[in-house]
Amino acid sequence: MTDILDTEAIRGFRRMCEDGWLEGWHERNGGNLTYRMSDADVAAARPGFSAAPREWVEMGITAENLAGEFFVTTGSGKFLRNVALDAAANVGIVELNGTGSAYRVVWGLEGGAVPTSELPTHLMNHSIRKQVTDGANRVIYHCHATNVIALTYVLPLTARDFTRALWQSATECPVVFPEGVGVCPWMVPGGADIAMATSELMRTYQAVVWAQHGLFASGPDFDVTFGLAHTIEKSAEIYWKVLATGRPIAQTITDDALRAIARDFGVQLNEDFLD
Repeated sequence: MTDILDTEAIRGFRRMCEDGWLEGWHERNGGNLTYRMSDADVAAARPGFSAAPREWVEMGITAENLAGEFFVTTGSGKFLRNVALDAAANVGIVELNGTGSAYRVVWGLEGGAVPTSELPTHLMNHSIRKQVTDGANRVIYHCHATNVIALTYVLPLTARDFTRALWQSATECPVVFPEGVGVCPWMVPGGADIAMATSELMRTYQAVVWAQHGLFASGPDFDVTFGLAHTIEKSAEIYWKVLATGRPIAQTITDDALRAIARDFGVQLNEDFLD
């Protein structure tokens, strides 16, 4: 029998937590990660599930299209830097009930730990991304990407302004996120308002910037989702380095050039963000 820690889902989850920590995006207990398990993931992990799962916990939201599904989740108050050292204490697997309104822990989160306080936000966004991608998206990731946060102090908090700055700062950006990025104004984290605002933006965008807070990203697997966040953050870093010179921008990627990139790479750019 395969140890649950050696299953593909848990190994990928642990690696992504560590990668984010090494990038400096998860100070203290900052950030969180959830993964919607496939049937194969659940079958591989089930032998390690608790013989006596915990009690059901009502979430205050209902995600009907996630009913009965299983999710790997980081724990509330847990430090992502510790996931690689002791996954069972810092990470858990939760099962949703038959209506998608409650969860119970079936593995991990040892010592009475509970899922991230952002779990309802994650699940609302999993629900939307599952719907709009025909089930392809499985990962929701929140990180405190330093340069992205810094941009929320100087750029207008619009999807168009952020998208254009990012697209024009690194050539691969229009290929990686051709629809652009959404932007959510500052809201109290963990609450219903930010959950609703983010899920509405996630109908259109793979990634949403949270003003003065961080980045919320989605994708079909760990590599693609981390790569999306990494690309956005690196482009933001390039933009900041250009601003830091104090010199006027002499040249950038033009709108016609962005269209040429899209044509050659077979993606459809969001024309609302082009002149």
